[in-house]
Amino acid sequence: MDEVVLDVDGLHTRFRTQDGTVHAVNGVDFELRAGEFLGVVGESGSGKSVTMMSLLKLIPMPPGEITDGTARFGDMDLLQLDAQGLRDVRGGRIGFIFQDPMTSLNPVIPVGKQITEAILLHTDSSKAQAKERAEELLHLVGIPDPKQRLKNYPHEMSGGMRQRVMIAMAIACSPEIIIADEPTTALDVTIQAQIIDQVRRLQDELGTAVVWITHDLAVVAGLADRVLVMYGGRVVEEARVDVLYSNPQHPYTRGLLASLPRLDQQGHELVSIDGQPPNMLREPVGCSFAPRCEYAFDRCHTETPQFVEVAIGQKVACHFDLNKGEPR
Repeated sequence: MDEVVLDVDGLHTRFRTQDGTVHAVNGVDFELRAGEFLGVVGESGSGKSVTMMSLLKLIPMPPGEITDGTARFGDMDLLQLDAQGLRDVRGGRIGFIFQDPMTSLNPVIPVGKQITEAILLHTDSSKAQAKERAEELLHLVGIPDPKQRLKNYPHEMSGGMRQRVMIAMAIACSPEIIIADEPTTALDVTIQAQIIDQVRRLQDELGTAVVWITHDLAVVAGLADRVLVMYGGRVVEEARVDVLYSNPQHPYTRGLLASLPRLDQQGHELVSIDGQPPNMLREPVGCSFAPRCEYAFDRCHTETPQFVEVAIGQKVACHFDLNKGEPR
């Protein structure tokens, strides 16, 4: 798991709107290693989805614009690829599972044809081989009677089945990376658990690196090897999953974990984070979390904190040392 398959450095994404410029992503850096399961967490509007969609230029441009940064994938920079280069990578070497399969799947084309199109585009398979592969994929993701289901339109399938179709499309060409953008949000708890188990099992079997975007820290605890915590368009903490949950080092991470119900702390009140998320129409100055942080001091409002390694495999962007109870 030491080989780095994706190296993102200094990513900035903006959206030009009638109300002004939305500073959606403000200098995101991270690495993804081969076979790793990376969780990306944070509240709505923290920049999780826009960060990952920017890598494959899936944001609408305009109004979206990637203003700075690099994303090294093999011998290429994803952010510099032309339309043909992106077509070769999307669905082929990098699979994407979108949040809402009903709007991501074409409603007037059978799901079988949608899966075979991806296979034909990225491989040398014949139509017969692609159809056979599509049937295998539906079986692999747990859809019963896959041969018959290939003929179904999206509206003829349940939400859980549609999400399984999206997973089948994402893994169709054995990609090196799968990016899953909150793929279980609209599903009931039982189906969520089945989808999560399915992705984890497939990841173990195929050795694919997975980026799992979510606001649910409880899901990440049982899935991820490593976690990125995002706030205000930046990564504020990065750590191995066991380290993050046992010893969070950013006040925002600590607040998120304190808001989770826990079986080992029955009778304790859940804690909420006071204040509101940052207004992304304002260019960030200092630490975006400072207005909501009980540890903030003057420096937090004027100077952007840089990543500091506080333990093996754990980095935090914060001017305050939570362990020592004093500024760094």
